[in-house]
Amino acid sequence: MWARLRRFKALPLPARALFLRAALLLPLIAVCLRLRGFRSTQRLLQNFLTPAKDIPAAAAAESRVVMTSRMVLAAARNSPIRSTCLERSLALWWLLAKQSIATQFRIGVRKDGEKFAAHAWVEHDGVAIGEPEASHLHYTVFAEEMFGDAS
Repeated sequence: MWARLRRFKALPLPARALFLRAALLLPLIAVCLRLRGFRSTQRLLQNFLTPAKDIPAAAAAESRVVMTSRMVLAAARNSPIRSTCLERSLALWWLLAKQSIATQFRIGVRKDGEKFAAHAWVEHDGVAIGEPEASHLHYTVFAEEMFGDAS
C-alpha cells in the first residue's frame, strides 16, 4: 500500500487530478450503466460537458491523451471494483472531452464460432487510445453516428 501511495505522490499534479477523477468516475459509470443503460448514461455524461473553449495544440493534446489514458487504466487497476472496457472507455472519452480533446467512442462486435463478443474503445485522430496489441482490430465497429463524437 505504501508503494502505491509513493507512486501516486510522485505523479505530477495534473496526473494525480486525472487519476482521482477516473477513480471516482469509474464506479459511478458502472452503477449508471446498470441502472440506466448505455444510451442514458452517455447522454448524462454529455450533459456535464461544456462547449470546447480552448482546443489544445496537437502536441499538447497528444501528451494529454497519453496521460489521461494511463490514469484511467491506473484507476481501473487500483480499484476494488473490476471495470469493463465499456466503463473505462466512457470514462476516458468523457475526461478527454472535458479537456477539449476531440475523440471518437467506438463499440465493435465479433463472432468466434458460436461465441459473440463486444469491445469498446476510444480513438483520437483515428488511432485507438490505450489498446494493447491492437485488440480492437478484431472487431467490426457499429455505425459511428450511433455514439456521436466528443469535441
